[in-house]
Amino acid sequence: MYQSYYGFSEMPFHITPDPKFLYLSSTHQEALQHLKYGVSEKKGFIVLIGEVGCGKTTLCRKFLSELDPNHYDTALVLNPRVTETQMLKAILTELGETHVARSKNDLVAQMNLVLLDRIAKGREIVLIIDEAQNLSFEVFEQVRLLSNLETDKQKLLQIVLMGQTELKDRLAAEELRQLRQRILVHYELRPFHRDEMDRYIHHRLTVSGSMGRPHFTPWALRHIYKASRGIPRVINNLCDKSLLSAFIRESDEVNYWDARRASRDLERLTD
Repeated sequence: MYQSYYGFSEMPFHITPDPKFLYLSSTHQEALQHLKYGVSEKKGFIVLIGEVGCGKTTLCRKFLSELDPNHYDTALVLNPRVTETQMLKAILTELGETHVARSKNDLVAQMNLVLLDRIAKGREIVLIIDEAQNLSFEVFEQVRLLSNLETDKQKLLQIVLMGQTELKDRLAAEELRQLRQRILVHYELRPFHRDEMDRYIHHRLTVSGSMGRPHFTPWALRHIYKASRGIPRVINNLCDKSLLSAFIRESDEVNYWDARRASRDLERLTD
C-alpha cells in the first residue's frame, strides 16, 4: 500500500532472504570471512550459529554467490528432518546427479566416486546444511562419516552446519564428541547494536529507492530497537508496520507512536 506513496521501487522490509538487501554489520562481516576462510583453507567442518531472524540464510546466500562457479560445486540442504538415506540422496541431487543409488551403502559408494571424480577435475565441493539443530543423531553421524572421505592431500567435502542457538547444545552432547572435535571454524552471529540497526534501516530504505522519504524519528528508532532486541527479522516486521501506520496518517515522518503501534500489533500476534 505504501510503496508507491513513498516512491519505493520495491518493498524495503520484506523478510525474504534477498542478498541485495544484506547489510554487513561487523558481526556479519566476520561471519562471512569465517565461512570463506574455512572453505578456502579446507578446514572440513564449519559451524555458523545465530538466533532466529539474525540473517543466517541471507548471509549463506551471499556466501554462495561469492563462490566461483567455475571452481566450486555446492549442495544446499534446507530440510534437515530426514533419514541418513534421504540426506545422502538430497546431497547427490543438489550436486546435479540425476541417477542416485537406493541403499545407504550404495549411496555412500556413489558419493565417494562422484566427489573423487570432481576433485580430479579440479572442482571443490561445499555442502551447506541449514537448520542443522534439527538433525537427528543418526544423520549427524552420517555427515561426520562423509567428512572421512578424502585423498592423501585433502578432504573431498567441506561441510557448513548452520543453525539456531540450540545447535550449540546439540553439538555439546557426549554422543557427538567425535564430530565436535572436527569443527575447526566456528562463529556465532550477534544481533545488531543500536547504531548498526540505524544504518541497517537506512540501508534498506536506500536500496528500495528512498529519496529521503519517509524519515524515522530518533524516538521511533529507539522504540524499534528496544522491541526488536536488534534482531533483523523483527526489525523488518516493526519497520513495515510502522511505515503502514505513517502512510495511513499520510505522513513522511515515522514517529514513536507509529513504532509503538507496530510493536503492540506484533505482541498480539505472538501472544
